[in-house]
Amino acid sequence: MLGAIIGDVIGSVYEHHPIKSEDFDLYDPVCTFTDDTVMTIAIASAILSGQNYAAAMKRYGRRYPGAGYGNQFFNWIFEEKVNPYNSWGNGAAMRVSPIGFAFSDVETVLREATRSAEVSHNHPEGLRGAQATAMAVFLANRGADKADIRKEISQRFGYNLSKSLAEIRPSYRFDVSCQGTVPPALIAFFESDDYEDAIRKAISLGGDSDTLACITGGIAQAYYKHIPAEMAQFVLARLPDEFVEVLEKFEENYL
Repeated sequence: MLGAIIGDVIGSVYEHHPIKSEDFDLYDPVCTFTDDTVMTIAIASAILSGQNYAAAMKRYGRRYPGAGYGNQFFNWIFEEKVNPYNSWGNGAAMRVSPIGFAFSDVETVLREATRSAEVSHNHPEGLRGAQATAMAVFLANRGADKADIRKEISQRFGYNLSKSLAEIRPSYRFDVSCQGTVPPALIAFFESDDYEDAIRKAISLGGDSDTLACITGGIAQAYYKHIPAEMAQFVLARLPDEFVEVLEKFEENYL
């Protein structure tokens, strides 16, 4: 889960200033958490407390209204009722990594990923993106190798994961859809050598950098089991105390 948040924070400065290189400063002083982190914390908090996902997301969203939400999701946060709006956006996938860590079997992971997505992102692509990301985290955390993860995600969800980053990168552009974000984020993980390399590769695609790195980062943490201390310290220093408390409690219970 921290792996996803680190990806969000480090990728934040490149969201609107995309780069096409893996050679960049990880520790830009203007790095900050965005909606990806807020909603990841909300999902983890819901798991820890037993609160429903929508209530937790609305609670945290209202506390941090300036985190960079899309217009429709921002309006959803402040509605009294839960009214999903058929979104296929990548918000369903960027917030789901805690589910891949917390639950112990495939059926539960897929069910909970669906539950976390459908309160807002109830389009089939939104649901697919959430399920695929949670499943990748789950499999990586359980020790599956990359070939098996690639095969399982491709067969179960129909994503084309055969392209290389070198093929994708030149024409890749900012894309907020699940179908345009999840496969490249997965490929960045598959081609990586370690956690830091995964983050660099995701951001180097030059798209929705914070969300790409958030999705890749959650999977990479689950797989590599190690985050460089400097990266963790840099990001934790930029989080509110209540986020750090949720992170620590989640790691005590599930990692």
